[in-house]
Amino acid sequence: MSANTETVETYLDGFRKGDHEQILSCLTDDIEWTVYGAFHLTGKAAYDAAIDGPGFIGPPRLEVVRMVEQGDTVMAELTGSATRDNGEVMRMSMAEVFVMRGGKIAERRAWVIELKENDFR
Repeated sequence: MSANTETVETYLDGFRKGDHEQILSCLTDDIEWTVYGAFHLTGKAAYDAAIDGPGFIGPPRLEVVRMVEQGDTVMAELTGSATRDNGEVMRMSMAEVFVMRGGKIAERRAWVIELKENDFR
């Protein structure tokens, strides 16, 4: 496993545990995070404030379907679920692009699709 892929795995593990310190240790100070159709933010302080996501409780459950790397970019296909503050569970499919710099995540771009009851997986 490459150093970049290892950083992304450490980052995802931090998200699974809700460990802000572990997540932030994987990011550059000028991190950019875009979830298309939802938000764009810059910097570790803004990132830290967005980790838990409004309307959700507890860390998400995330599974890597596949991960590929080319140059300074790691791409991951993920499935997962997150519990809303009303107890409802949101199932999702995600595509994530991690642009790396110096062994840390400098940019994260995400496409998140909420799965309905009759969707695959």
